[in-house]
Formats: sequence, structure tokens, C-alpha cells
Amino acid sequence: MSRRAWGLFAALSIIWGLPYLLIKVAVVDFSPAQIVFVRTLLGAAVIVPLVIHQKSLRKLKGVWVWVLAFAALEITGPFWLIGAAEQQVPSSLAAIMIATVPMIGAFSAWALRIDDRVTLTRFVGLIVGFVGVGVLVGFDVRGGSWWAIVQLLLAAVGYALAPIIIATKLSKVPSEAVIGVALALNALIFAPAALAKFEPAQAVNISWVSWASLVVLGFLCTSIAFILLFRLIAEAGPSRTVVITYLNPVVAVLLGVVLLSEPLTLGILIGFPLVLLGSILATSRSKAIGLQT
Repeated sequence: MSRRAWGLFAALSIIWGLPYLLIKVAVVDFSPAQIVFVRTLLGAAVIVPLVIHQKSLRKLKGVWVWVLAFAALEITGPFWLIGAAEQQVPSSLAAIMIATVPMIGAFSAWALRIDDRVTLTRFVGLIVGFVGVGVLVGFDVRGGSWWAIVQLLLAAVGYALAPIIIATKLSKVPSEAVIGVALALNALIFAPAALAKFEPAQAVNISWVSWASLVVLGFLCTSIAFILLFRLIAEAGPSRTVVITYLNPVVAVLLGVVLLSEPLTLGILIGFPLVLLGSILATSRSKAIGLQT
């Protein structure tokens, strides 16, 4: 890759490792719906004018149903579910559970017959990854946290299915237009729930750290991150860009442990490497002898 691509890659690896920390901080003072509303509103405020300037909205004609499906799977469900889950579990655990996205994506592609070949390497990757999830859950999940784990896995499913829609139904339309519309629609969807619980008189008592977390989450981790992603894909190609998925949770775990004093548990030390290894193997393009479906 070029030096520019490596710079974009490094920036995105860090930027998309931040949201779990920021959500954990913000959820102390804001509801999950309020976090999603502000995040999508700020994201749309940057990307939608760019889309209008490029006059790319008209290119979505005929694919609006798939744009709505993408918006639901990529933003509506995952953004809210992760915020709700982080009310119960550490940010590092949330990041690791979302790291199962490549495994779920590989399994989904096989189940939907998008990728018919399941190599031995990929099959082993799925087994290793899900064993890692089992170890992590077995060591680190207690009591009322089980529902949070379900929420995180549902978010991971959404993140895994959304790119399939992009690849199969929206590959010929501008990505910026799809993302801009998805963000704007979700800002509208979450506005009623977010504003209903907002009391201006109490706003002054909210920690400035929580406010700052929302702003960074909206501008940096949403709008700027998507813009950088588009440029990285153009520079390095989509196959290399997916490696970011493996590094984001590493950044998130380090931030959680260092800045939030979250415990570095035995479950993380054993389960996290297994999840990452499983994700890498499950998305491998290995030509080894494999199982045919």
C-alpha cells in the first residue's frame, strides 16, 4: 500500500476503536436513544451537504428499499444496541463481541449462498472464533449481563449483514449517498425518543466529558471516519480495508483498560486472541482443501 493508504489505515484503526470508550462515558448521562440521535445528527450534518453538492441522491432511484434495509442493519439496530449493552458491560467486552462481525459475515455469506466454498481454514476459523466467544462469556458474564451479550451479538449480526447489502444490492450507487441518507433517516427516527427525555434545566448538570464524548462520537467517529473509509477503499481496495476490523477491538480494549480502569480479565486474555484468530481464518482466501456446500 502507498504511504497515504497506510496513514488512512492507521487513522481509521484508532478512530473506530474509540466509540466503545466514548459510548461508555456518554451513557452515564445520556440514554442510548439520545446518543444515537446526536451521533447521527452530527454525522449527517457533515455528509449530507457533501452528497447534495455531488448531486448523488438521484442515483438512489430504484434502490430505496435496500437503502432503508442498510440503514436499519448498519445504524438503527447496532448503534442503539451497543449503547444499551454498555449500560451493563465494560466497553472492552462490547468491543470484543463486535469483533465477531467477520465470522458472522463469513457464515452469513455461506448460508445465503453468496460464497459457496467453505474451506477447511474458514471452517476452523469459525470454530476457533466461537470457542473464543464461549470462553469470554464463560469467564466474564455474570447475572444481568446476559441480555447485554445478546444485544451485542444482534448488533454484530447487523454489522455483518449490512455490507452484504452494499455488495449485492447497492454496489452501483455512491456509498456517500447511502451513508448520508442512512444517517439522516436515523436522526429523524431517534429524535422523538431522544428529545422526549431531554430536560434543558438538567443539561447544565451533565458532565462536560459526556458532552465532549457525544461531539467526538458524531463528528470524528461517524462523519469523518466514513469519509476516510471511502478514501481508503479508493486507495487500497476493499479487501485490504477489512483488516481494520481486526485492529479496532485491540484499540478499544487498551483504551478501556488504561483510561476507564476496566479489568484485564482471564476471559479477555484467552478469549480475545481466539476471537481475532477465528475472524482472520474465517475470512481467509486460503485455497487449502476445503468442505464444499
